[in-house]
This record gives sequence, C-alpha cells and structure tokens, in this order.
Amino acid sequence: MLERFEHLQGHTIRNIEFRSNVKGDELIFTLTNGERYMLYHDQECCEGVYVEDIDAPLSLLIGVPIILAEEVTNANGSLEGRDSSFTWTFYKLATYRGAVTIRWYGGSNGYYSEKVSWARSSR
Repeated sequence: MLERFEHLQGHTIRNIEFRSNVKGDELIFTLTNGERYMLYHDQECCEGVYVEDIDAPLSLLIGVPIILAEEVTNANGSLEGRDSSFTWTFYKLATYRGAVTIRWYGGSNGYYSEKVSWARSSR
C-alpha cells in the first residue's frame, strides 16, 4: 500500500481517470499491479478545492516507471483575491517520457480544510 503520494515513485501506472462532479475533482490512478489510488478532496459547505491545471498530457505517465513523485504546497496568491485562506498543491510526476504537474487550488473562509487527499481507492 502506498501511504504517501511520494511512494508512487518506482511504480508503473496502467491508467489515470479524471472525474469532475458535484462532490469535486478526483484523479484515480490504477497501477499495473491492480492497486488503485485517488487524489481527491471531500468537499464541505464553505470551501472549494479543485484541479486548476494539468500542464501536460497524463498519457506521458502511462506504462513506464515513475521516476519522480512529489507533493509541494504553497499558500501564496489566492485566485482573484477572493478567499480568506487558500492553498496551492502541486503534484509533480515524471517518467523518462516527460513530466506532468497537477495543480490543485483550495480556497475557503479559513475554517475549512483545503487539503488534497491521497488514499487507496475501492472505486
């Protein structure tokens, strides 16, 4: 079991599925060994956490070993100054084919979580 996103390094991804719905955005990673993991946020009433950008095709990550898996957060620069509290979370992945950064934005009034979660998925 990959307890942290960084533990994805050295594994090979078979498929990545991006879903956006009323519950929020989620990316589901299926590994070649059949295990599935999700990047997601459980939305509450007064915050918004979503994928703001994916800077390259996710297909760069499919079928070859991951040589870099890194999570980086930053709390500088809210979108249009609209949120009292905000967090940018960057998920950086690389293979010998290239690199992909998945950029999440989380904003709230300061009382709700803006964190993106990484967990094993049964979906």
